[in-house]
Amino acid sequence: MKVIGKQRNSKMCIMCGLDNEYGVRAPFYNLEDGSVATLFSYREAHQSYPGRVHGGLITAMLDEMGLRALWAKELSEKSFGVTFSLDTKYRKPVPYGVPLVGVGKIVRDTPKFFSAQVALYDSCGNILANGTTNYMRLAPEQIAENISVHDEMCYMIPDDVKEIEI
Repeated sequence: MKVIGKQRNSKMCIMCGLDNEYGVRAPFYNLEDGSVATLFSYREAHQSYPGRVHGGLITAMLDEMGLRALWAKELSEKSFGVTFSLDTKYRKPVPYGVPLVGVGKIVRDTPKFFSAQVALYDSCGNILANGTTNYMRLAPEQIAENISVHDEMCYMIPDDVKEIEI
């Protein structure tokens, strides 16, 4: 699928924060069909049992992709929301230290709420986890005090990713 743009990374988010030493530091891409994708790897520090990623961090990535799916659909990073429900299905163990692909697409969008279908795949295209994320739209100042979206979502690191195989 053709990449039409790249989204910003934050400072401290556990999934995309480039200054978070424990974070995944995942990049996110807007795709031509209005979906979002990420190419990333979990690290050993993200494990639960040896060789497996902690389920909470798998669900956290699905959650992150849901909001970013809205940004891909709108081609803007101005809309925000908070998760009010998330349904995760763990299909296969998720290993760390290997390339993974995440994909998300908005399936419902209203003035107050939005929902996304999200999934993680291994490099062979096997689905490892998937789910539905549901959000309530809120302005950043309704989510956290003293938030400056411009200051937090400050990194735009160019790369050569032009297409993502899903």
